[in-house]
Amino acid sequence: MLSRLTRPRALLLSAVPVAGLLVAAAFAPLPFVIAQPGSTADVLGAQDGTPVISIQGAPVRKTTGELRMTTIYATGPATDVGVEDVADSWFRGDRAVLPREAVYPSGKSDKQVEKINLEAMAESQNDATKAALRYLGKNPAQVKVKLSLEDIGGPSAGLLFSLGIVDKLDGNGTGGDLTGGRSIAGTGTISPDGTVGEVGGVSLKTQAAKRDGATVFLVPKGECSDARAELPKGLKLIPVTTLKGAVDSLRALEKGDKTPSC
Repeated sequence: MLSRLTRPRALLLSAVPVAGLLVAAAFAPLPFVIAQPGSTADVLGAQDGTPVISIQGAPVRKTTGELRMTTIYATGPATDVGVEDVADSWFRGDRAVLPREAVYPSGKSDKQVEKINLEAMAESQNDATKAALRYLGKNPAQVKVKLSLEDIGGPSAGLLFSLGIVDKLDGNGTGGDLTGGRSIAGTGTISPDGTVGEVGGVSLKTQAAKRDGATVFLVPKGECSDARAELPKGLKLIPVTTLKGAVDSLRALEKGDKTPSC
């Protein structure tokens, strides 16, 4: 997920020779974007005084700790990226050089891309709500959830939204605080049935998480190798494939039991 823009599907250029990029740059602006760690947001908290997650129709528990969704920030689709930008970013662990087509729909303006990403965020929020209420056995006709998070687009906060809803609603269910007072970060799309999907950019998102105080990072299982690539010291990775698996792992972590590992 990108702050204001979108997320890359994958870091696709790791095997492209730098020399080839330099030759191409001599003739035209390079068709790439530069990505870096973006902002994070605690879905258990508030933005500009408004709770990120608001619930009506069911008792809501007081939560502790943080559940931080993570983003990356990328140069816009209309931004020319030159050879100096590529050369400066290519060997840096806190930057990624991505093909423009892997990040943005072809032929779309900045405003069109932003609209697409905000629509993807809205759909992700709906899916996150469905997944969380289904996991808890709550009737969506009775329990109403509103998610409010501005200036961020894309679907990759779905898992964290679902976990936040579960944490706020599950006080008298399978029990208690998901975070154990920790700052938990992560990424992953979510489908209504609770399946967690891959997102891309995870090596940058782990850096954003560590920068903002997280000690644990939930990563889609298929992206473990990418998450390990630039893993900050002291950040624990937990691979997930489903919402239930993520909840179970956080429960185990809180109890001091063994958790899955990348």
